[in-house]
Amino acid sequence: MNFAETFAEGLEQSVPHRAPQEVEGIGLDDFRAHMPSHQYLFIPTRELWPAASVNGRVRWPKVNDKPVAPATWLDKHRAVEQLAWHPAEPQIINDRVLQVSGWARHEGATVFNLYRPPERPRGDAGKAGPWIDHLQRVYPDDAEHISRWLAHRVQRPGDKCNHALVLGGLQGIGKDTLLEPVKTAVGPWNWSDISPVQMLGRFNGFLKAVVIRVNEARDLGDVDRFAFYDHTKAVIAAPPDVLRVDEKHLRETNVANVCGVIITTNHLGDGLYLPADDRRHYVAWSPSKRDDFDIGYWNTLYSWFAAGGIGHVGAYLAALDLSDFDPKAPPPKTPAFWSVVAAGDAPEAGELRDVLEAMANPKAVTLQRIIDKAEFMQMNDLTNELRDRRQRRSLPHKMSRAKYVLVRNIGTDDGYFTVSGRRVAVYAQDHLSVADQIRAARALS
Repeated sequence: MNFAETFAEGLEQSVPHRAPQEVEGIGLDDFRAHMPSHQYLFIPTRELWPAASVNGRVRWPKVNDKPVAPATWLDKHRAVEQLAWHPAEPQIINDRVLQVSGWARHEGATVFNLYRPPERPRGDAGKAGPWIDHLQRVYPDDAEHISRWLAHRVQRPGDKCNHALVLGGLQGIGKDTLLEPVKTAVGPWNWSDISPVQMLGRFNGFLKAVVIRVNEARDLGDVDRFAFYDHTKAVIAAPPDVLRVDEKHLRETNVANVCGVIITTNHLGDGLYLPADDRRHYVAWSPSKRDDFDIGYWNTLYSWFAAGGIGHVGAYLAALDLSDFDPKAPPPKTPAFWSVVAAGDAPEAGELRDVLEAMANPKAVTLQRIIDKAEFMQMNDLTNELRDRRQRRSLPHKMSRAKYVLVRNIGTDDGYFTVSGRRVAVYAQDHLSVADQIRAARALS
């Protein structure tokens, strides 16, 4: 059956159709009808077009010798029920839908995968020496782990690595230069550059990425540092296996939680908050200084990049042996990691522990009782901090460092306990069972 005869069967038949030949390089094969929004995905750019734009741009096919609007033809023959993003799946995914809990079987459903594979330049892994030398010069103690983490992003973009890279060091030592070839290797469109403030924002289209680089993390104040740490938990590690993406003026979509996070910072002491038991960050700090590199060094390196070096780095990372790299295992805790942990332990944290010790480390305690004791012990700085309502959001983290956790009253909507006639939050020793924590909290009443 030829093309004309196929169309003569009418739009009601479900046999496969081919789009007619188009003019000016854009045709029906470049589009998919997105039924939830009744808009039309232009595949080369992954943008949604309204029906009027498709009808005005594409030549109208004929059915039974009558012209049919391209949008109508697409609705019938090239429809998708969902847009998703997953590097390990084909462009068209049949008989499945991506839900918050993961993939679910659904006969007849079609999902369009928004992921675009990289177009890597040709290269020779054996010629990646200048980049390897730069990595070892900037991070001599961490080069092996960093290179394997980056190679995992290149080789297995659909597999989650459950820890972030924190690349720290003074300005001008080439942290960003180190990552330029990696961006090409994973595809620039699969790489997101954001600020810490954007990470905390509502709109999170940057999650559709193989690598997310959070640029120049620095001291945002206690509340924001703690908020940043809490907010990034779901992005750095899985589960959740699926993230919900909210982009301005667009419908929300589901994306696979496979992004790898790189955080760059010039501030070892006040850049990040990390607790001692953190399992999500590998922290590397460079001993290099700006003066260690002259202008000739950068000219030579970037000239090598332009002459094919970027392709050589991509080939090197694509071939690097990852047989003993476990992306799900907690990363090693480096000396730089412990420096960040220690820097985040403010003097008031030690005073808080002193107060609790003076109270004989009660099984459960309220904020007001801690304030009363600190006031009695004339710890004015700690008292003022605990009374400051702007600092309340950071209190659970500070109590956690003192080995106390917030206890929720399961018999109430707000989770508070009534103590001395007031509804208050109660903290209990973290080594107690949940049942013992609740019993200790209720005993305060």
